Amino acid sequence: MRPVSRVLQTFLDLARISSPTGRERGVAEYVAAALREAGCEIRFDDTQEVTGSDTGNLIAELPGTVGGILVAFSAHMDCVDPCEGVEPVVEDGVIRSAGDTVLGGDDKAGVAAVIETARRIAESPEPHAGLKFVITVSEEQGLVGAKALSASDASADVCLVLDAHGPVGGIVTAAPTHYIFEAGFTGRAAHAGVEPEKGISAIQMACAAIAHMNLGRLDKQTTANIGTIEGGSATNVVAPACKVTGECRSLDRARVERVREEMDAALREGAAESGGSVDVTWSLAYEGLSVAEDAAELLLVEGACADIGVTSSRFATGGGSDANIIAALGVPSLVLSSGMSKVHTTDEELEVAQLELLSDLLVAIVRRAAG
Repeated sequence: MRPVSRVLQTFLDLARISSPTGRERGVAEYVAAALREAGCEIRFDDTQEVTGSDTGNLIAELPGTVGGILVAFSAHMDCVDPCEGVEPVVEDGVIRSAGDTVLGGDDKAGVAAVIETARRIAESPEPHAGLKFVITVSEEQGLVGAKALSASDASADVCLVLDAHGPVGGIVTAAPTHYIFEAGFTGRAAHAGVEPEKGISAIQMACAAIAHMNLGRLDKQTTANIGTIEGGSATNVVAPACKVTGECRSLDRARVERVREEMDAALREGAAESGGSVDVTWSLAYEGLSVAEDAAELLLVEGACADIGVTSSRFATGGGSDANIIAALGVPSLVLSSGMSKVHTTDEELEVAQLELLSDLLVAIVRRAAG
């Protein structure tokens, strides 16, 4: 039987600590203790009132012994539900949940690799540049922890966010700009069986609006979706109110603006056709991420992949991450694949070899950063 490696044991410890969004304190305390023991300077920011979490974002720094590139590694502490009482099981080199929960590899694989990297760098006699670790809260519900970060807490020469699916070596070089909306349709109530002609159905307005929209995958870079529709009170009442939520996102900044305008126009047309009204609120969830082909941070990671014999691959994603937020603060950022698969499902799994390889990659990046 293969002995349990240190990084695997760290991951198993983390997986067993419940950390739904907003209740990350247990993980925060574990990570803080581990990084402090490795020689890091630890602090938490004061963002709980903004994020609603029971802890702040964790900021840790390991002082360098030589000059070089200041690399920040980032991961998040929270997991999607169901994530209470996770019991990880290792079988044939693969970690899975034993019950009806997610495993929590998203993003405890990244957190475990951060801890292992800090330990290995601290234990090594090799010179190293300064390191920073930014471990956020409440990522799974709108990147809330990262959005609350101050520019100084996020600052670094490069930030590598350990939060992409797929085998180690994958590098996200593009992620979309993402808009969300909430539309409140207002009609007029009436008895549906006695005098329906006196009513104006807000649900009918919403349906007309949605029918005017192009939804799904609009092109290789762009998607649009209706997420929820809610309204009405009884079958015999013409619904006076209805709420609809939705989104659009695209890797093309100009394209997402056009789609947003088209969806907005459809919402207003749907209301006007029936003589009702609609109040539409749009929010920019996050700006897109786009990395130049010759970006220094990209070459740094690809060089480190080559150093440990891993084939690197660049890819674009339709999802956002903390990297979108940190990049918008002016920090060159990438998202790295962390070996996760089937994330956000109870079938989630993580290969032990991938977890160990991720740690190897981060150590190789640190070595390159020292020059």
